[in-house]
Amino acid sequence: MDLLGLGTVKQLAEGLAGLPMFPYFDTAHYIVSVMALREQPGALEVSRRSPFACWFSSMLYCFGGAVLSGIILAEAPVAPLANSTNVLLASLMWYLVFYCPLDAVYSCAAVLPVRLVLTGMKEVTRTWKVLGGVTQASKKYENGLFVMIAVGWAKGAGGGLISNFEQLVRGIWKPETNELLKMSYPTKVTLMGAVLFSLQQCRYLPLRTPDLMLIYTVFIVVNKTRMMLLGSSSSPFDTVESALYQTLFARPLTYSPLTNQSQSSTRTPSCPAKPDSKSAPGVSNGLPQTEDQPDCSESESSKKTN
Repeated sequence: MDLLGLGTVKQLAEGLAGLPMFPYFDTAHYIVSVMALREQPGALEVSRRSPFACWFSSMLYCFGGAVLSGIILAEAPVAPLANSTNVLLASLMWYLVFYCPLDAVYSCAAVLPVRLVLTGMKEVTRTWKVLGGVTQASKKYENGLFVMIAVGWAKGAGGGLISNFEQLVRGIWKPETNELLKMSYPTKVTLMGAVLFSLQQCRYLPLRTPDLMLIYTVFIVVNKTRMMLLGSSSSPFDTVESALYQTLFARPLTYSPLTNQSQSSTRTPSCPAKPDSKSAPGVSNGLPQTEDQPDCSESESSKKTN
């Protein structure tokens, strides 16, 4: 099904599908990734104390998706390091962002117009990473829909998914920042892309690959640009997520007999009836007074005094 039947849009989709990522888009991806690491709390102190730990963390930010997808597919996790050109380029960007004299590179890249362009180019690479992961999984598991989704998600958002391991490299342990517990916008939008491309790969989605790439790329670039311009961290999925949660996963408060029993057990035991004056001492209503029965003499005297 050729959804984008217009000639100009069709040519744009095919041109985007044939766009090479190296070197410009990959360079933008490395710069934005290393800048994201630099802006983490304590990253500058680590860069001064241990440059090697800082470099290793930067490589996890840049190649975390390829490493995680390789682990899922039982491949060597060091396979991304086999491309020496990309590793050297990422290492150069790491050095310039952290150690450039006068902090010139980071200061220039942090200017809003420049950062918008670099971030938009990085989002373009996200499409290729997700599609590459789905295609890589489909070669081994032809109809493995969930395997395609997992590998595409890992390759597109691996840097966030292994953030806890990266934090350990810098000497930080924050399990509450796990992406599976509280997903960020990049992780959510990457998961959505992995699902779409996997459905298209299995022919459940009647779209051509270039058309889907164009639609997905425009969506993520426009949304990321809007969020940066407005300074908002809210994702466009918040409303849908809230509605789904309230419909499918929220449990209403129900009556619990255990709760009612515990509340009744905490009540003060009532005092027994006043014994008859003719009864024998120590006998209450014909029954001997035991230690378990409450002594109400003090309470009665307090009532009289009040």
